Parts: sequence; structure tokens; C-alpha cells
Amino acid sequence: MEQDGILSQGLITKTAGLEEEEVTRLNPDGEQQTPATKIESSLCYLLTVRVIRARNIHQADVLSQTDCYVSLWLPTASTEKFQTKTIKNCKDPVWNETFYFRIQSQVKNVLELALYDKDVVTQDDHLFTVYFDIAKLSLGEQVFMHFKCDSQRQEELEVGFALDNISGPSETIITNGILVSRKICCLEVQVVEKKKKKKKEKKSLSKKEFSFKVQGSYEGTQDITLGSDLIFSSSSPAKFHYARYKQPTLDVTLPGKKPSASVDKGFDLHMKAEDCPDHLDVRLGFDLCAQEQDFLRKRQKYIAPALKKVLQLEQDLLDHETPVVAIMTTGGGMRSLTALYGSLRGLKKLNVLDCATYLTGLSGTTWTMSNLYRDADWSQKDLNKQISEARKHMTKCKINSLSLKYMKYYKKQLCQRKREGHKTSFIDLWGLVLESLLHDGKDNHRLSDQQRAINRGQNPLPIYTAVNVKNSYSTLDFKEWVEFTPYEVGLQKYGAYVRTEDFGSEFFMGRLMKKVPESRICFLEGMWSSLFSLNVLYIWNLSHSSEDFWHRWTRDKIDDIEEEPLLPQKLHELRTRLFTPLGRLGSALRSALTDRLCIAQEHNFLKGLQMHNDYLENKHFCRWKDTVLDTFPNQLTQSEEFLSLVDTGFFINTSIMPLLKPERKVDVILHLNYSAGSQIQALNQTCKYCSEQGILFPKVDLSEEDRKNLKECYLFDGAETPGAPVLLFFPLINDTFQKYKAPSQKRSESEMEDGKVDLYGCCSPYSTYSIQYTEKAYDCLVQLGEYNILNNEELIVQALRTAVARKRQKRK
Repeated sequence: MEQDGILSQGLITKTAGLEEEEVTRLNPDGEQQTPATKIESSLCYLLTVRVIRARNIHQADVLSQTDCYVSLWLPTASTEKFQTKTIKNCKDPVWNETFYFRIQSQVKNVLELALYDKDVVTQDDHLFTVYFDIAKLSLGEQVFMHFKCDSQRQEELEVGFALDNISGPSETIITNGILVSRKICCLEVQVVEKKKKKKKEKKSLSKKEFSFKVQGSYEGTQDITLGSDLIFSSSSPAKFHYARYKQPTLDVTLPGKKPSASVDKGFDLHMKAEDCPDHLDVRLGFDLCAQEQDFLRKRQKYIAPALKKVLQLEQDLLDHETPVVAIMTTGGGMRSLTALYGSLRGLKKLNVLDCATYLTGLSGTTWTMSNLYRDADWSQKDLNKQISEARKHMTKCKINSLSLKYMKYYKKQLCQRKREGHKTSFIDLWGLVLESLLHDGKDNHRLSDQQRAINRGQNPLPIYTAVNVKNSYSTLDFKEWVEFTPYEVGLQKYGAYVRTEDFGSEFFMGRLMKKVPESRICFLEGMWSSLFSLNVLYIWNLSHSSEDFWHRWTRDKIDDIEEEPLLPQKLHELRTRLFTPLGRLGSALRSALTDRLCIAQEHNFLKGLQMHNDYLENKHFCRWKDTVLDTFPNQLTQSEEFLSLVDTGFFINTSIMPLLKPERKVDVILHLNYSAGSQIQALNQTCKYCSEQGILFPKVDLSEEDRKNLKECYLFDGAETPGAPVLLFFPLINDTFQKYKAPSQKRSESEMEDGKVDLYGCCSPYSTYSIQYTEKAYDCLVQLGEYNILNNEELIVQALRTAVARKRQKRK
């Protein structure tokens, strides 16, 4: 694209100064919570960076000394990367160049100073990057830092810093202590051309196209095309939404001009910039949303009488005595879909289903859940109709799903989805295949439609789970929990949520910019159960619990480095670190190991938001802080264009994490396990994870005999971990069901064959990858799931009694 007349200006608009305001919310039991969101008037500072010199830079070229330059990147202040001039053939380059940044004092500002060796033929060699936290600096002081990059070769980078007050009003920010939303403006640009027509001159048919760019804005680049009227202007202005204090510039490319040409005086540019409202469409907070709190009050009317009946109490339970009970499931393809129906029917027969507040799922159990919540009163029924309907689809021939007719349908739906504004992938095709496997024809159901099934509190609140991952990292190195309810979709770690009907739409700095139609639920099911998002490291982890072997060659080399002078230690500062890039071989190996076959991507609703200066001290962030990038704020999720979502089973085959949010106050968890292979692996992984994260969870202690021969149910009351929920663990095994068709009802000789359910043998019909069951196989698995619940009624009642007693004791 040829450019001419690059117009760069600070886009300055009127500032609305607000005093600090706190939004206070109440818990469902009326207790006051920590303020969810703060609106603050916060100062901006002027950061001066002087790149002085480097010493003893090692030789990267074969035939000459290095040709060094330094790249500066501070994404919280400017989207543009700056760089010094190149000093040729010198191991001790001197630059003495100064750069200026306007920074927000409440944002975590980490400056990246990257040293490169310029190459004419090949790509510039990246020697190292220094990460320097601006929070180390004190206001009004000037310091000269010596970064010791390699002690053996005595490599060193010398940089001067100064931090000063800046004239002008302070900036209004909105923050939850982890994320910061900054003031944004909307710039409108309109082109007007006035030209007199000469006599006998033919009307010009040519069109003129202008290109405008505000780097770092939501829109990026906009084009305006002018027609050939005598007096004309663009029909609609180009609009740009940008962070007001992030050093924005407007670049203009004029039509038919070379870069050296001057601006044609016949064109007028009309520009207008206005502040955007401070209202956010992303909810920043850690409390439950208003709709979920309202649901909890309504659900109480069902739970209290149900618990009274199950526990055979003489008096009604008071609100503070009523425990929060959750049903938690694991994935397992069609096996988990089928077995969950049986488990829920068993809980219904025991009246325990009406005691549950939450029902969580991943992978195959999300298919069952999304089927059930089409019926607004499903848990008030005996479930036989739903089980029969699922049986029809589980036993039908699946070959039609790959017919030419369906292929045309898939293509049409994918094209429509792309036109709507979604980013499509093979995962979307998998969702459409699931739709054909589990339904008759097109299913228009959407997740937000499930609000009808909980609007009176008549069913447990469904929570679906996924994890957000990152390119070039395994799920052990980087994963972030994502939860989906009919009300909201959010990332627990950041305390950021959007309305379910807005998930997939485009956001910038917490504001909804472009509404994209809500996805049909089949596309979410494809993502929740994305078998095709695996990589080589996941396969390695199936048999090994550590990636140390691969990390030796594939993990980034990052070291804390010495610096002079030693600045006074501050609570919220990050250590200065040195990043040394992998060689070409290491990068290629890393790519081969971590690249996923395909992945579901959705527009990132955190886009544009920035990390708060104290985010690492925030207790909510620390609870879920477990990735290699948590101390690299420039590389966290808010900097990504898209969320990359995969099946939770690629980390741990569990949907328990949303239930461990303290705000949900879950007292009892019924852990329904449908995993293949080891029945206790996912539970052990959960225990280990919670221990490392400091999350309250009961100690799971199974004897060696139990590990070899599992029973149908185990009760872990968490007595040794005060505050932990009571856990009822139901492995999917065939134990006493072989001899009993119902609790205390032995099988006759003719019925013994029905009890021989081969769950995990080499000839088992219940493989995770099996998509079709026989009628007998389906019926047996449903009956087994139901039986294992009914046969452990005593333990379930014991767990509920323990929870009620603890609630009463806590109140006292």
C-alpha cells in the first residue's frame, strides 16, 4: 500500500474526571461482599527511556561483528514498536537515543528491550530481550540501569529511565483489581472533495479510495471510496475506537499518490473525536451475577422441602442450614452421555436431584445436559422420555451423517457461520456432525435459551466447562478455566464475564463493538468435546506426568538477571528477567510438539483490557495462577485476538473447578466419574492441583485394596480440611450390579447375563470413541448408572446430614 501525507496527531478530547466510586454487592445470604468494581480517577506519568549503549555483544554473524539495534515495546502505552538506529560491525554499540511514553500509573507496565543483529539476507537475529517492570521506578527520579545479560561474556545493556508527572487531567479507569478498562474515544473521519466542472468536460467515472489507520484501535484500518459527483463526500465516516491515552496516531493514505507527493488541496478531512461512555459490557467482578443470585433464592424453595424429605426431618430447614449441593460429572464420549442419564434417574428416585443447586459437565456429559435443558421442567419428571429419546439416537445407524446430503448441509451452515462473523474451523464441522448424531435435523437451541429451564429455580443451574490454551504451549504449561452458564460466559482467573448471548461477539476495552449472532449449541458442544485439539505433548502426558524431558529443548530460557544499581524493593514489582530465544532446531521441535490439529476460536472479550499494577497480589488471581505466563502481563489473554478453547479433559477430566469458587459456597459435591481406564486418576489430579493452588478440597485417602478393587461409592467428608466440601465419589464400575438388579434384589439365574457389563475390556462396546451402541448395551449402561446411585443411598444421606450439621455449627 502506497502512503502519502501520513497525518499523525494526538487525538485529544474532553476528559470527564470522576472521583473513586465503588460498586458494592450482596451475597445471596445478605452479607456484604468485597467491592466488585472500582471506578477511579488515576494519574498518567511520562516515562523517558534513553537507550545508551551495549557492551561485549557476542558475534552472531560468521564474517563480521554484530550490527546491533534495540527494539522497545511497551504495549500498555503504545501499540507501536520503536527501535534505535543500527550500529554496524561493532560489539560495543553506542546509541544515546531517547524515547517517551505516556503510561497509566494503575496499569502493570513492563518494557521489553530486545537486542537484534541486523541481517540483510536472512531474518534479523534476536539475541535477547530484557523485561523491565516500570513499577521499580520512583516518581521524579532519574536512574541509569546496567543490565547484566551474560556474566561469562560480560554482556551488558545500559539504559536510562526517568518517571515524571505529566500535565493535564487524570484518566478515568474501571478495574476489578486484576483487569483495567481505560478511557476510550471514538474518532470520526469524513472526506469531502469540491471540484468545479469545466465546460464540455466529460464526467469522470473514476473512484477515489482513501485508507485510514489508527494502530491499536478496534477497527485498525478503514477505507473510504468516493464516487465521481461534482460535489461529493463519503456517505458515512470512518470510525475508530481507541484508548485515549495510548499515544494514538492517524495515518492517511491518499488515492493515486506516491509517498513523496503532497496532499491534494481539493480534499478536505473532517474529524471529530468524542469520549465513549464509561459503561462496560464485560462484567468485571468475582461475585455471582445478579441472575445467578436470583436463581439461588428461587431454587431454595425446591431444595429445602426435598432435603427435609430425604433426611426425614421434623422441622423445615432454615436458609442458613440448607447446604449447597452440586452434581459434578466427567467426560467420556457416548459412555458418559449414557451413564449420566442413569445416574440422574437414580438421584431422581431418591429425591436427591431436587436437593442439587448445580450440575456441571464437560465433553460427553455436556451432550446429555444440553438435551435435558431443552425441557423447562426436566428434573420434575421421571426422565424416562428423555432416556428413550437418547436411546433412539444412540442406536441408530450413523453412516447417514457422512452422506452427500449432510455434507451439503454442513457446508451451508459453515458458510453462514462465517458470514455472521464467527471464525470457523474443523471443530465447527465436528459440532455439526454431533448435531446429526444426536438429533433429528437442525437444532436451533442456544445456551441462553436454557434460562427458561431455570427461571423459576425448577432445575439445577447447568455449568459447562472448557479451558483456554495458547499456541506453542502445552496444557500443563498454559491453561485457563472457562465456565459457561445460561447467564454468562467467563474466565474465573480474571473475574471477567459476558452475557451468554454476547459470547462470540467482538469487544474492545470491555465495550461491545460488533454483535455477532449467538452460536447454536451444537457448535459449543463441538468445542466442549473437541477430540481433535490434541497435540503430541498430550499423547506423551497420557503415559507420563512430567514434561521435563521435552522442556530441556523446547521451553523458553528465562532467567532473573542482575542489575545495577539495585533499586528499592516494592511489593508489586516484577523481577527483571532475560529472555533468550530458542535456536531454530528448538523452535521447530517445540512447534511439532505443541501445535494442535485444530482448535475452536472465539473473539476474545478481554481484548484491549490491561493488567492492573497489583494483579499478582489479588487473591482471586492467585487462586488460579498456574501458568508459565502469569508473570508476563504483556503475553496474557487480554493481548490475544481470539480465545482458543478446548475440551477440559486435555488437562484434567473434571468439571469441578467452577464449584470451587468460594462465592458459590458449595457444601457437597457428588463426583460422577465416567472416565476410561483409571477411575481415580482425574480425582487424584484434582487433589494435587487444589493442593498446589491452595484451594480447599477434601483429602482423598484410598487403601491399596480399594485402589485395586473399587467400590461403587466413597465418602470423603473433608474433616481434616476445614472449609472443604463433602465429596461423594462414584467411580463407574460394575461391582454388586453383577448379582443384584436393584438394591437387595438378587438376580435370578436367567438374569445373570444382564449383570455382565464389560465397561473397559478390550472387547467392551463402551469405548470413548464408539458412537453407536446396541439397544442392550445402552440399556445396561443406563441401568448400571442408576443402580450405583440407588445402592448407595445411605452414604448420600450421610453426606447431606454432615453438611447440614456443619452449616448449623458454623452459624453458631
